[in-house]
Amino acid sequence: MKTPPSTDDAFLEALRSILSDTGLVLGDEAMSPYCVDWRGEFGAPALAVTRPKSVDQVSAVVRLCAERGIAIVPQGGNTSLAGGAVPIAGRAQIVLSLSRMNAIRSIDPVGMTMTVEAGAVLETVQEAAREHELLFPVSFAAQGSSQIGGIVSTNAGGINVLRYGMTRQRMLGLEAVLADGSVVAGLRHLHKDNAGYDWKQLLIGAEGTLGIVTAASLRLSPRPKHRVTAFLAVPDPASALALLEHATAELGDAISAFELISPSALALVRQHFGLRPPMEMQSWAVLVEAASSLSGLRDAMEAALGSALEAGDASDGVIAETETQAAALWALREHVTEAELKSGRSVKHDVSVPINRIPNFIRDASYALHKAFDGLQVVVFGHVGDGNVHFNVLAGAAEAKAAINRVVHDVVAGYQGSISAEHGIGSYRVAELAHYKQPAQLELMRTLKRALDPQGILNPGKILDAP
Repeated sequence: MKTPPSTDDAFLEALRSILSDTGLVLGDEAMSPYCVDWRGEFGAPALAVTRPKSVDQVSAVVRLCAERGIAIVPQGGNTSLAGGAVPIAGRAQIVLSLSRMNAIRSIDPVGMTMTVEAGAVLETVQEAAREHELLFPVSFAAQGSSQIGGIVSTNAGGINVLRYGMTRQRMLGLEAVLADGSVVAGLRHLHKDNAGYDWKQLLIGAEGTLGIVTAASLRLSPRPKHRVTAFLAVPDPASALALLEHATAELGDAISAFELISPSALALVRQHFGLRPPMEMQSWAVLVEAASSLSGLRDAMEAALGSALEAGDASDGVIAETETQAAALWALREHVTEAELKSGRSVKHDVSVPINRIPNFIRDASYALHKAFDGLQVVVFGHVGDGNVHFNVLAGAAEAKAAINRVVHDVVAGYQGSISAEHGIGSYRVAELAHYKQPAQLELMRTLKRALDPQGILNPGKILDAP
């Protein structure tokens, strides 16, 4: 008489019947890339990695897991900086990778919209828009591997928020699978729709805890015909804000990016990648880019730089003459995160404060850290034009992470800021969110979670404590 299969075996066979062997990854070695985040800081084992090819397969997998009380961790490109897309310990769970659902379903060049599946890589989406002289403006360093579903689920920001807004502002409609396996089809291409609750906004930024995004309708923009990029040395963050005023006066809403980079960040990029600024400098730097379909953009940038130099808000600067030179300037900014990783353990803070308080925040947070700890190195960079500062701390002792977070986040709270500007809460900031969020706001979030996911099977332990 044959021994009856174990519960796990029966569950895996049921998954195989839904997905076939090509859609199911088993074995610790094969599953490892899906179960640990790219920095190697978060993760736990999973029963299986599922790779559905269609929304019907996603629905069937979710229904099966709901019947058995098995948790589901939705995953895109696994580029999260907050541990938001990998399993947590202590829970029977699977990883649901959307990477095989990567089709671009349609593009409307006239209405400037595009419908894509959740597994479509951001860079691929950008290239598809470019073929029609259009732009999907969400852009950041990991765009070659991050996927649309993850971008929607984290409400990703990036370098162009100043002009084009967060991912939320680019979403016209969603298709999603809820915790009971039901499919909510809302892939509309409407710019105006006031017919009832805008339910998609609940899923945008929810990190897969309220539903699994399987496709999205995107709002595109015209591709600017002219682009100009400049790199400037500035004495300090306060001067960077003064430079922003000069740039805004000359360029207006043509400014698409305005990035601040600390001397320590530039030093790490030079140390680990051999990349150097275009001029000799030991100061803070600003990288500013403007784009427009109108002529005269370079003249306006030159006028802005001239005003800043004359006022002493910048000590030197260059304007890229070619796309290659512009890419080289951006490489200085885009390699900061990888340079930090090569330097050892870092405690990352993705915060936002009112733009006019950024210099004070950097000063106060740096002072508080150096007063409380010895041997720390602060690395600052970020999207100063929209108030988002990546205030990271190189620290050797892992046990100091919680204390460092509390020092920095206390300063953020003092400036009425946010402890997460664009990376999300994930596993990394759950305790911090519970500490700083108002009790009424936390209870509202829990009410939504209970209503949409009563079993707590969708991405448990992310944003809120696991039930």
